[in-house]
Amino acid sequence: MRRQARAGDGWVKLVGDWIDRAVGDLTPLWDDDLLVAAVAAAHDEGARVTAHVFGTDALHGLIAAGVDCIEHGTGLTPDLIDAMVERSVALVPTLIQVENFPSIADSADRFPTYAAHMRELYSHAPQVFSDAHEAGVAMFAGTDAGGFIGHGRIVDEVIAMTSIGFTPREALTAASAAPRAWLGAPGLAHGAPADLVVLASDVAEDPAVLRVPTAVVAGGEVL
Repeated sequence: MRRQARAGDGWVKLVGDWIDRAVGDLTPLWDDDLLVAAVAAAHDEGARVTAHVFGTDALHGLIAAGVDCIEHGTGLTPDLIDAMVERSVALVPTLIQVENFPSIADSADRFPTYAAHMRELYSHAPQVFSDAHEAGVAMFAGTDAGGFIGHGRIVDEVIAMTSIGFTPREALTAASAAPRAWLGAPGLAHGAPADLVVLASDVAEDPAVLRVPTAVVAGGEVL
Protein backbone atom coordinates (compact mmCIF):
# COMPACT_ATOMS: atom_id res chain seq x y z
CA MET A 1 0.00 0.00 0.00
CA ARG A 2 2.83 2.38 0.80
CA ARG A 3 4.53 1.51 -2.48
CA GLN A 4 1.35 2.22 -4.43
CA ALA A 5 0.80 5.49 -2.58
CA ARG A 6 4.34 6.66 -3.33
CA ALA A 7 4.14 5.65 -6.99
CA GLY A 8 0.73 7.15 -7.72
CA ASP A 9 -0.85 10.53 -8.24
CA GLY A 10 -2.16 10.96 -4.72
CA TRP A 11 -4.71 8.15 -4.85
CA VAL A 12 -4.83 4.42 -4.28
CA LYS A 13 -7.84 2.44 -5.50
CA LEU A 14 -8.91 -0.77 -3.80
CA VAL A 15 -11.25 -3.43 -5.14
CA GLY A 16 -13.52 -3.90 -2.15
CA ASP A 17 -15.57 -6.81 -3.45
CA TRP A 18 -15.79 -9.11 -6.46
CA ILE A 19 -17.41 -12.36 -7.40
CA ASP A 20 -15.92 -15.34 -5.57
CA ARG A 21 -16.52 -18.21 -7.96
CA ALA A 22 -16.21 -20.74 -5.15
CA VAL A 23 -19.01 -18.99 -3.27
CA GLY A 24 -20.96 -17.88 -6.32
CA ASP A 25 -21.56 -14.32 -5.18
CA LEU A 26 -19.93 -10.99 -4.37
CA THR A 27 -17.48 -11.35 -1.50
CA PRO A 28 -15.35 -8.79 0.40
CA LEU A 29 -11.71 -9.04 -0.63
CA TRP A 30 -10.13 -7.52 2.48
CA ASP A 31 -10.18 -8.42 6.16
CA ASP A 32 -11.25 -5.49 8.32
CA ASP A 33 -7.97 -5.37 10.28
CA LEU A 34 -5.97 -5.32 7.07
CA LEU A 35 -8.15 -2.54 5.70
CA VAL A 36 -7.46 -0.37 8.73
CA ALA A 37 -3.72 -0.84 8.32
CA ALA A 38 -3.80 -0.36 4.54
CA VAL A 39 -5.83 2.85 4.60
CA ALA A 40 -3.72 4.24 7.44
CA ALA A 41 -0.54 3.49 5.46
CA ALA A 42 -1.85 5.30 2.37
CA HIS A 43 -2.92 8.29 4.43
CA ASP A 44 0.46 8.32 6.15
CA GLU A 45 2.07 8.62 2.70
CA GLY A 46 -0.17 11.56 1.84
CA ALA A 47 -2.47 9.60 -0.48
CA ARG A 48 -6.22 9.18 -0.39
CA VAL A 49 -8.07 5.91 -0.90
CA THR A 50 -11.09 5.07 -3.01
CA ALA A 51 -12.74 1.67 -3.33
CA HIS A 52 -14.81 -0.18 -5.89
CA VAL A 53 -17.78 -1.76 -4.12
CA PHE A 54 -20.96 -3.24 -5.58
CA GLY A 55 -22.47 -5.10 -2.61
CA THR A 56 -23.16 -4.30 1.02
CA ASP A 57 -20.86 -6.58 3.01
CA ALA A 58 -17.56 -4.92 2.06
CA LEU A 59 -18.82 -1.41 2.76
CA HIS A 60 -18.85 -1.73 6.54
CA GLY A 61 -15.12 -2.40 6.82
CA LEU A 62 -14.11 0.10 4.16
CA ILE A 63 -16.03 2.99 5.68
CA ALA A 64 -14.90 2.11 9.21
CA ALA A 65 -11.29 1.95 7.99
CA GLY A 66 -11.48 5.54 6.76
CA VAL A 67 -11.54 5.32 2.97
CA ASP A 68 -12.09 8.69 1.35
CA CYS A 69 -14.42 7.67 -1.45
CA ILE A 70 -16.64 4.83 -2.64
CA GLU A 71 -17.10 3.98 -6.32
CA HIS A 72 -20.52 2.53 -7.29
CA GLY A 73 -21.96 2.03 -3.77
CA THR A 74 -25.07 0.20 -4.96
CA GLY A 75 -25.17 -1.81 -1.73
CA LEU A 76 -25.44 1.19 0.59
CA THR A 77 -27.96 0.95 3.43
CA PRO A 78 -29.36 3.76 5.61
CA ASP A 79 -26.84 3.11 8.39
CA LEU A 80 -23.95 3.08 5.94
CA ILE A 81 -25.17 6.30 4.34
CA ASP A 82 -25.23 7.90 7.79
CA ALA A 83 -21.69 6.64 8.42
CA MET A 84 -20.51 8.17 5.14
CA VAL A 85 -21.96 11.53 6.10
CA GLU A 86 -20.43 11.33 9.58
CA ARG A 87 -16.99 10.41 8.21
CA SER A 88 -17.14 12.69 5.14
CA VAL A 89 -16.77 9.78 2.71
CA ALA A 90 -17.63 10.76 -0.86
CA LEU A 91 -19.55 8.68 -3.40
CA VAL A 92 -19.17 8.37 -7.17
CA PRO A 93 -22.30 6.44 -8.18
CA THR A 94 -21.27 5.71 -11.80
CA LEU A 95 -24.90 5.66 -12.90
CA ILE A 96 -24.23 4.78 -16.52
CA GLN A 97 -22.11 1.84 -15.37
CA VAL A 98 -24.88 0.62 -13.08
CA GLU A 99 -27.07 0.43 -16.18
CA ASN A 100 -24.87 -2.51 -17.24
CA PHE A 101 -25.79 -4.58 -14.18
CA PRO A 102 -28.65 -6.45 -15.93
CA SER A 103 -26.39 -7.48 -18.81
CA ILE A 104 -23.69 -8.52 -16.32
CA ALA A 105 -26.30 -10.66 -14.59
CA ASP A 106 -27.49 -12.13 -17.89
CA SER A 107 -23.95 -13.27 -18.69
CA ALA A 108 -23.51 -14.95 -15.28
CA ASP A 109 -25.79 -17.94 -15.75
CA ARG A 110 -23.19 -20.19 -14.07
CA PHE A 111 -23.61 -18.14 -10.88
CA PRO A 112 -27.35 -17.67 -10.29
CA THR A 113 -26.93 -16.21 -6.79
CA TYR A 114 -24.54 -13.57 -8.10
CA ALA A 115 -26.82 -12.83 -11.06
CA ALA A 116 -29.82 -12.37 -8.77
CA HIS A 117 -27.74 -10.17 -6.47
CA MET A 118 -26.67 -7.90 -9.34
CA ARG A 119 -30.28 -7.55 -10.49
CA GLU A 120 -31.36 -6.72 -6.95
CA LEU A 121 -28.63 -4.09 -6.61
CA TYR A 122 -29.72 -2.60 -9.93
CA SER A 123 -33.37 -2.41 -8.94
CA HIS A 124 -32.60 -0.69 -5.63
CA ALA A 125 -29.90 1.65 -6.97
CA PRO A 126 -32.06 4.70 -7.83
CA GLN A 127 -33.54 4.83 -4.32
CA VAL A 128 -30.16 4.16 -2.69
CA PHE A 129 -28.53 7.03 -4.55
CA SER A 130 -31.47 9.34 -3.98
CA ASP A 131 -31.30 8.59 -0.26
CA ALA A 132 -27.55 9.27 -0.22
CA HIS A 133 -28.04 12.60 -1.97
CA GLU A 134 -30.85 13.62 0.37
CA ALA A 135 -28.77 12.64 3.41
CA GLY A 136 -25.94 14.93 2.33
CA VAL A 137 -23.32 12.49 1.06
CA ALA A 138 -20.85 14.33 -1.18
CA MET A 139 -21.55 12.83 -4.61
CA PHE A 140 -19.50 13.42 -7.73
CA ALA A 141 -20.00 12.51 -11.38
CA GLY A 142 -17.81 9.75 -12.76
CA THR A 143 -18.34 7.23 -15.55
CA ASP A 144 -16.04 4.29 -14.67
CA ALA A 145 -14.75 4.49 -18.25
CA GLY A 146 -12.25 1.99 -19.56
CA GLY A 147 -14.17 -1.28 -19.29
CA PHE A 148 -17.80 -1.54 -20.35
CA ILE A 149 -17.94 2.25 -20.62
CA GLY A 150 -16.15 4.21 -23.32
CA HIS A 151 -14.38 7.46 -22.51
CA GLY A 152 -16.07 10.79 -23.16
CA ARG A 153 -19.48 10.05 -21.63
CA ILE A 154 -19.42 12.43 -18.68
CA VAL A 155 -22.41 14.34 -20.08
CA ASP A 156 -24.44 11.11 -19.97
CA GLU A 157 -23.53 10.78 -16.30
CA VAL A 158 -24.48 14.39 -15.56
CA ILE A 159 -27.87 13.87 -17.20
CA ALA A 160 -28.34 10.58 -15.34
CA MET A 161 -27.75 12.33 -12.02
CA THR A 162 -30.91 14.35 -12.60
CA SER A 163 -32.83 11.07 -12.28
CA ILE A 164 -31.76 10.60 -8.64
CA GLY A 165 -32.76 13.98 -7.28
CA PHE A 166 -30.07 16.35 -8.55
CA THR A 167 -31.18 19.51 -10.26
CA PRO A 168 -29.40 20.10 -13.59
CA ARG A 169 -27.23 22.74 -11.94
CA GLU A 170 -26.36 20.41 -9.04
CA ALA A 171 -25.50 17.65 -11.50
CA LEU A 172 -23.21 19.99 -13.46
CA THR A 173 -21.56 21.11 -10.22
CA ALA A 174 -21.01 17.44 -9.32
CA ALA A 175 -18.94 17.13 -12.49
CA SER A 176 -17.01 20.39 -12.17
CA ALA A 177 -16.68 22.77 -9.22
CA ALA A 178 -17.55 20.30 -6.45
CA PRO A 179 -14.94 17.63 -7.25
CA ARG A 180 -12.34 20.31 -8.02
CA ALA A 181 -12.83 21.77 -4.55
CA TRP A 182 -12.84 18.33 -2.93
CA LEU A 183 -9.61 17.39 -4.71
CA GLY A 184 -7.99 20.67 -3.72
CA ALA A 185 -7.72 21.93 -7.31
CA PRO A 186 -8.06 25.66 -7.96
CA GLY A 187 -11.48 26.95 -8.91
CA LEU A 188 -12.55 30.46 -9.81
CA ALA A 189 -9.47 32.15 -8.40
CA HIS A 190 -7.05 34.76 -9.69
CA GLY A 191 -4.26 33.10 -11.65
CA ALA A 192 -5.95 29.70 -11.81
CA PRO A 193 -5.91 27.80 -15.13
CA ALA A 194 -8.87 28.68 -17.35
CA ASP A 195 -10.77 25.44 -17.95
CA LEU A 196 -14.29 26.15 -19.17
CA VAL A 197 -16.95 25.51 -21.76
CA VAL A 198 -19.22 28.04 -23.46
CA LEU A 199 -22.82 26.92 -23.96
CA ALA A 200 -25.56 28.30 -26.18
CA SER A 201 -28.25 28.07 -23.49
CA ASP A 202 -28.72 27.60 -19.75
CA VAL A 203 -27.73 24.13 -18.57
CA ALA A 204 -30.18 24.54 -15.69
CA GLU A 205 -32.98 24.36 -18.23
CA ASP A 206 -31.58 21.54 -20.36
CA PRO A 207 -28.40 19.66 -19.35
CA ALA A 208 -28.28 18.07 -22.82
CA VAL A 209 -26.84 21.38 -24.07
CA LEU A 210 -23.56 20.13 -22.59
CA ARG A 211 -23.30 17.78 -25.58
CA VAL A 212 -22.77 20.69 -27.99
CA PRO A 213 -20.53 23.37 -26.42
CA THR A 214 -19.90 26.37 -28.63
CA ALA A 215 -16.35 26.69 -27.30
CA VAL A 216 -13.97 24.75 -25.05
CA VAL A 217 -11.08 26.37 -23.18
CA ALA A 218 -8.52 24.12 -21.48
CA GLY A 219 -5.51 25.47 -19.64
CA GLY A 220 -6.22 28.91 -21.05
CA GLU A 221 -6.17 27.70 -24.66
CA VAL A 222 -9.23 27.65 -26.92
CA LEU A 223 -9.53 24.17 -28.42
